[in-house]
Amino acid sequence: MPTTRGPKTAVVLLDNREHTPEHEHAVHLKLADCLAQLLGVEHQQPSPSPQAGAGLYHVPTQTLIDPARYQPLGIESEDDLFGGLVSQPFMATKAISHPLPAGACFPPGWTDGFAQQASDALLRGYTVFAKQDARRAAALLLREGKVRIKPVQACAGRGQQVIEDLQALEPILAGMDEQALGLWGLVLEEDLSAVQTFSVGQVRVAGLTLSYHGTQQLTQDHDGSDVYGGSDLVIVRGDYLQLLQLPLEDTVRLAVNQAVRYEQAAERHFPGLLASRRNYDIARGQDSHGHLRSGVLEQSWRIGGASRAEVLALLAVAADPALQALRASTHEVFGACPLPADATLFYQGDDSELGQLSKYARIRDHDRRE
Repeated sequence: MPTTRGPKTAVVLLDNREHTPEHEHAVHLKLADCLAQLLGVEHQQPSPSPQAGAGLYHVPTQTLIDPARYQPLGIESEDDLFGGLVSQPFMATKAISHPLPAGACFPPGWTDGFAQQASDALLRGYTVFAKQDARRAAALLLREGKVRIKPVQACAGRGQQVIEDLQALEPILAGMDEQALGLWGLVLEEDLSAVQTFSVGQVRVAGLTLSYHGTQQLTQDHDGSDVYGGSDLVIVRGDYLQLLQLPLEDTVRLAVNQAVRYEQAAERHFPGLLASRRNYDIARGQDSHGHLRSGVLEQSWRIGGASRAEVLALLAVAADPALQALRASTHEVFGACPLPADATLFYQGDDSELGQLSKYARIRDHDRRE
């Protein structure tokens, strides 16, 4: 880990999204408060001017793109932000999770080396940056069964569609902007059934490193749709090797190892990658032939749904040197919600987009080494 160049003086929220819903903005501010407490500094709100970069610890709402753009803010190492920084747009998305079909076009910075090194951690699929390449990739994948079409800038499974033939691809491509497709890409991936999704991650802040594995839960929103409902994490003090020392089930151990191989490939093939917050979604399910498949779906080098549990765990470990492991969870509940006594509230209100909603996190099952 790079060494800190100097003490931090304040934590600032860097909202680099085009639109941030009010419930998410409230969570981001609370996360910044927790990180300021961890670093022993104040949380400045609103963010100061770009000229005030020295000594600031930034909390971006999305993965940052282009190091030169953020150097004036003082973001030069992972000690300067909670999240990640990459050199090209596609590196911030699930586009990196698959190779190109042979002869396909690609944007600056693309390398086949990542998918080659991480191949045993990936599902079958292709990334494309042009519509004609999407058609060729779909034709190849459809030989084995259904294909899932995944817009790379969407999250939580939004915007994804499953096709069974090439004709079904055309209306999807018709609605896509060629320029945006060429910049960000599109993923075509084997469709799995009976899917279980694991989360594997690591956070590195204030000289502390925590690593974790966990699972995600679904809940129903006010429209009755299944949406992200929270994460349940097992967190250890230390790196992935410490995590692998736990008595893990085989499926969990495979997920952790696949996340590690994915991350190692990214660090090798994406020069300039900075990430103090790393999270990977790994899917395990059955392919069209009934065979079990497991692979990393995507990375998250930015604050995410599990970050509420991550920052509470960081605070707990910082306050107790004997604390070696703990269990933490995040919860998102639509409608009236009495909070558990041990809950830390991040948002509760009537959101203009989602309606009545509560977001909180809990810490429990401490494991101390006396």
